[in-house]
Amino acid sequence: MAAAPPSCCFVAFPPRAKDGLVVFGKNSARPRDEVQEVVYFSAANHESESKVECTYISIDQVPRTHAIMISRPAWLWGAEMGANEHGVCIANEAVNTREPAAESEALLGMDLVRLGLERGETAKEALDVIVSLLQEHGQGGNYYEDADSCYSFQSSYLIVDRDEAWVLETMGKYWAAKRVTEGMKCICNQLSLTTKMDAEHPELRSYAQSQGWWTGEEEFNFSEVFSPADVYLGCCAGKDSLEKQEESITVQTMISILRDKVSGVCVDTDSFLTTASIVSVLPQDRSSPCIHYFTGTPDPSRSIFKPFIFVDDVKLVPKTQSPCFGDEDPAKKEPRFQEKPDRRHELYKAHEWARAVIENDQEQGHKLRKTMLELEKQGLEAMEEILTSPDPLDPAEVGDLFYDCVDTEIKFFK
Repeated sequence: MAAAPPSCCFVAFPPRAKDGLVVFGKNSARPRDEVQEVVYFSAANHESESKVECTYISIDQVPRTHAIMISRPAWLWGAEMGANEHGVCIANEAVNTREPAAESEALLGMDLVRLGLERGETAKEALDVIVSLLQEHGQGGNYYEDADSCYSFQSSYLIVDRDEAWVLETMGKYWAAKRVTEGMKCICNQLSLTTKMDAEHPELRSYAQSQGWWTGEEEFNFSEVFSPADVYLGCCAGKDSLEKQEESITVQTMISILRDKVSGVCVDTDSFLTTASIVSVLPQDRSSPCIHYFTGTPDPSRSIFKPFIFVDDVKLVPKTQSPCFGDEDPAKKEPRFQEKPDRRHELYKAHEWARAVIENDQEQGHKLRKTMLELEKQGLEAMEEILTSPDPLDPAEVGDLFYDCVDTEIKFFK
């Protein structure tokens, strides 16, 4: 059984988070050479009986999908993490369980992230979407763009809105979920739910009994019953990092946590790298907009978090979108992944230069990183003004916000 990539995702609620804000974050640890793109999809109406083509399979489309902004490995349909126009954020983690994930092609956990965002107006609605689709279509297929081996995993999810979060953990079609409304929560690449759950698959316990994993006599502990026998259910690096924070959690705190390589939250190993990151701030006061910060580039310690706000007229950002190969994409043709095309987008290519300077020229790299952080700080301060302003948000002022930030970053690297 292959090791699941060591990602972490987080949420903090008031009073641990500052000023009535819910703060969400994720580092996406993926194969080192994989490119993630950041893509906006507007809300859309769909014809009855139409289909949506996910990474490996097609499923029934719904009449209307919400506007979403997602960060995703450029070869697949779904998303590692993202947000929708209603202030719902979702991230998923690949996990191993007692029952290996199916190699046969079905929905990927990342497909279910996007489907939850497109179809859920609240965190609970998104959860219901995901578990319903799990029941109908199952999960399975290769998590990596790899022709030589199939790496399949089960999935866990952190689903967040302005009021609550749901931790959803799955094994095949079976699942359990816990509601979170206060304090802090981190999930990583192992099961975390124990004896207290707020919802579960109706046949979860009977299935565990039928497999001989639970007698039915002792207290039911989800992680202990469904984790592989050789897995130590300890504290993940992210949980430890989050709990060490003594002050209120802010956007800047979450960014700092995601940049921490010493703790292991920011992954940089021979096999895996944090290929993209997200931080979102969701004000519990609905008169304030939700703000989502995406890197669109690898290694948050060497990347700029750039803000995005949902409005009706969002300017598209082709410079964070990878080349489209259409039906000729090796990920769509069978047998799959016989070639690996160059999926780097313009921002990724520009950022490669910055990473090389930081790695190879200590003095120049220090100056470069200082300037990058200054650019990021200007964006954070501008967003803070929006959140604290008594005036309503002018959509015309922020429709091209992410576009302008990406454009500035690229020009700066050149």
